[in-house]
Amino acid sequence: MRLLRYAPRLLQVLAILALLFLLPWWTLLASPTWPTSVLAAGTAVFVLAFLGLPTLMFLGHGPRQLDAAARAGDTLLGVTWVLFSWSVIGNIARPALLLAGVPNPTRARIVAVAVLVIALALVVYGVIEARRVPRVRTVEVAIPDLGPGLDGLRVAVIADTHFGPIDRKRWSEKVVEVVNGLNPEMACHVGDLADGSVARRRAQVDPLAGVRAELGKFYVVGNHEHFGEAPGWLSRMTELGWEPLVNRHRVVCRGGDRLVVAGTDDPAGAGKMPGHGPDLEAALAGADPEVPVLLLAHQPRQVAEAARLGVALQISGHTHGGQIWPFHYLVSIEQPVLAGLSRHGQRTQLYTSRGTGFWGPPLRVFAPSEITLLILRASDQGHAQPGHDNS
Repeated sequence: MRLLRYAPRLLQVLAILALLFLLPWWTLLASPTWPTSVLAAGTAVFVLAFLGLPTLMFLGHGPRQLDAAARAGDTLLGVTWVLFSWSVIGNIARPALLLAGVPNPTRARIVAVAVLVIALALVVYGVIEARRVPRVRTVEVAIPDLGPGLDGLRVAVIADTHFGPIDRKRWSEKVVEVVNGLNPEMACHVGDLADGSVARRRAQVDPLAGVRAELGKFYVVGNHEHFGEAPGWLSRMTELGWEPLVNRHRVVCRGGDRLVVAGTDDPAGAGKMPGHGPDLEAALAGADPEVPVLLLAHQPRQVAEAARLGVALQISGHTHGGQIWPFHYLVSIEQPVLAGLSRHGQRTQLYTSRGTGFWGPPLRVFAPSEITLLILRASDQGHAQPGHDNS
């Protein structure tokens, strides 16, 4: 009976996998009519990959949590997605070769070789881009009613570090070095800290204790902490000197002026523990309505509630900017913004980070990671200044 209950979902997953593998197989092998030996060898590789992907993902992300299997499965998933995406593009471009008078099988072989070369190049580029220390993106944001004493406040933002099966302890240490080099007065981590338990991932997370910010280091959980061990990560980040904001706020002061820094939980936390799940009204309870609010909320779609309650600036992550192009088209279905600064309602601005790390496939294609430095500016008009990258 349990198998029957999960059968529709299993069939859906198998159908998606079949599509992801069949189109590249047809584009690279079947359509070009290669010699029988090439077709047979290539087909064997595709069959092994088709069977291996769900097996590796189950071993890596299922009950056994085998990191080696997770690394292999995640990488295979990323390669498959890139091959599928460029197979679609290659087949769309095929009519141009037909109009140019290129006959088959030459036409199909040109498409196959082009797709393979581009896909392999993008996989190499994507791995390098994902594993590098992120570039710094500096963005000035004008905040209405921000007191002059807070003008120029420097806020360092990291998000979506997703410490997981790949040991990135040294990378974590380098991220801390970059953040401290920005001389932030406040630091924020807006969720999806790690995938897995504290016992398994703490060595990668612990370098974050070294972040320096005199006005405070604030943290909100993302959906992935709730998939794993949210209470453990809240406790561990507290031990590392970060203050978790789960539907609560703090007031920071500089130069005699105040800023409310609030945090709300991710929707994935709803019903899992008492006091969890997003509750922005609880987060702002008791806050002076005359003081502007900076809100940490993992998902950009939470900005609808922020705009309703007059939040000045929400900082989010979650989207990864799409991470592997053209996946951003699917992300855009669920989230109102992929990356950058945007305005919502009469007075609310949203900054969406592309994320500092990566999740799943260790690739970033046309969606570079970032460490963000937000510089808050006092302004009666609230016009945002454009951001710029400092590599």
